[in-house]
Amino acid sequence: MNMAAEYCYAPVNYMSGVGIQAVEVPIANGREADFLDWHINGFELIKHCSEVTDWDNAAQVRAVHYPEMVALAKTLSGADHVLVSSHICRNPERADVHADYAPIQYVHSDFADDYGKRLAQLYRHGNADTKAALDAAGITAEDVVGAKRLLILQFWRNVGPTTPDLPIAFIDAQSVSKADMHQVHVPNYAGGDFAFDTLGVTPPPSGQPHGWYVFPNMHDDEVVVFRTFDSAMAAKGEPYWTPHSAFEDPHAGPTAPPRRSIEVRATCLYS
Repeated sequence: MNMAAEYCYAPVNYMSGVGIQAVEVPIANGREADFLDWHINGFELIKHCSEVTDWDNAAQVRAVHYPEMVALAKTLSGADHVLVSSHICRNPERADVHADYAPIQYVHSDFADDYGKRLAQLYRHGNADTKAALDAAGITAEDVVGAKRLLILQFWRNVGPTTPDLPIAFIDAQSVSKADMHQVHVPNYAGGDFAFDTLGVTPPPSGQPHGWYVFPNMHDDEVVVFRTFDSAMAAKGEPYWTPHSAFEDPHAGPTAPPRRSIEVRATCLYS
């Protein structure tokens, strides 16, 4: 096993019982780690060239990138069906539309144990986006409700400067216990009408640091895949979570350009 070299020390914002608590942590260079695997650690960097030519063109992203991510998620997960119904662009223009579209600067994993039930209801009572995803997959909402296993894979891609102000870092899922997290209710996200619970991460116990990693200098021909929910792992009490956070990169400097990234969430269904 090749242990990754340290990339930097940087503060990250944990969510403690007294509110946000900034803690300086060592962040390793994930490019130098040959052991990172999304099945085990929760995240992994993979090579993926997209046919998208304009990441700000929502119609092109839907028409071209959604099928690309469906195919990639199927290959990685072996799922029977994959649904992609939306994406998030994080850049200054989108942050002006809603603050939730800015890089998220606190340590969290997106979904709690009950996300499978919430997602099934979302598709059952869906909207135009969820209906389009179902139609593209050739299945119905009842297939989502009746799935034996539901896995969420997210794909994070840098589509702007390779050294932005607020890159994303990930924690090795094996280094975070359930006791390090607590549920935080999100009544809506970016003004939407879908409520869910996320997992806020507290500072680790003394002497038991979380394993932080970043992939410096990402280009748009590579993507980080990370797992944010797995109903089978949740049922067994296994670490389905992958905590992550944006952080201020000390290598980027005070004049670093703003981050421009895109995130796509793939719902993987097993019949």
